[in-house]
Amino acid sequence: MYTEDQAYIERVKKGDSASYAFLVNKYKNMAFTVALKIINNREDAEDIIQESFLKAYQQIHTFENKSKFSTWLYTIVYRAALNKLPKNKVEFLTIDDEAHQNYVIDETSPPSIALETKEEQRYVKEAIQRLPKGEALLITLYYLNENSLKEIEEITGLAMNNIKIKLFRARKKLEQELHFLL
Repeated sequence: MYTEDQAYIERVKKGDSASYAFLVNKYKNMAFTVALKIINNREDAEDIIQESFLKAYQQIHTFENKSKFSTWLYTIVYRAALNKLPKNKVEFLTIDDEAHQNYVIDETSPPSIALETKEEQRYVKEAIQRLPKGEALLITLYYLNENSLKEIEEITGLAMNNIKIKLFRARKKLEQELHFLL
């Protein structure tokens, strides 16, 4: 199956650099969220995504469609962010508001439902922020960005079993935090 991303990637590979803007616009928010969670500094995260998009553009000829473009790109961002950290100090930031822009409340809903949905989103966001930083990043990638376990393994370099265990623990913690919503 030929995806929209693949069409743009092929155009970029053939010299149409303007097509790269589509990919940048499509993935910039989650790339920023990944960088910000690791770096914990907005300006540094912005620098990292600029460097990462430049590196991806320069290396796009090596992209072979063996994974999603987003997985390949987020791996570049993840590694660039880790390289910016002081050695032996890995920090993650809590979920950024920009990561939630895909979750839009239906404006045609009655105001009470819209208010409930906003309130529930706030509770979930706060609960995720209270998770250990690594677990918050995995929850963000898996549930909010809908990356597969295989993609998360490629992005983070963590073993599949480790990812599953951390996601299981994070879900249990979220369940305890949010039991009042259930």
